[in-house]
Amino acid sequence: MPPAPGSDAADSGPAVGGGSLSERDARMLAFEKKWPVHTGPKDAAIQAEFGLSSTRYYQKLHVLIESPAALAAEPMLVNRLQRLLDERRRARAGALDDAGAPGGDDPDDA
Repeated sequence: MPPAPGSDAADSGPAVGGGSLSERDARMLAFEKKWPVHTGPKDAAIQAEFGLSSTRYYQKLHVLIESPAALAAEPMLVNRLQRLLDERRRARAGALDDAGAPGGDDPDDA
């Protein structure tokens, strides 16, 4: 019986095209090309296509876009995804700094 979509066994499929991308990884990159924006309908498509929650999908995608194989297979897409991820991380870090940094504009910090 084949592994269920999204299971760890399904993740370790054979590489496609002689490269080191698994079939699932190649499908994820192709999916990102079709769905460039994170939206509600994309969440439903992620569940239908991969059998994963959107949170788990993005965890796997973040690991994937750090791989040299993904960069070699889809350089423009991977660079765009890395740039978007870096922007989100910086925005989150800035929001955390603004919310909890001592010495900010909050008079209670003094």
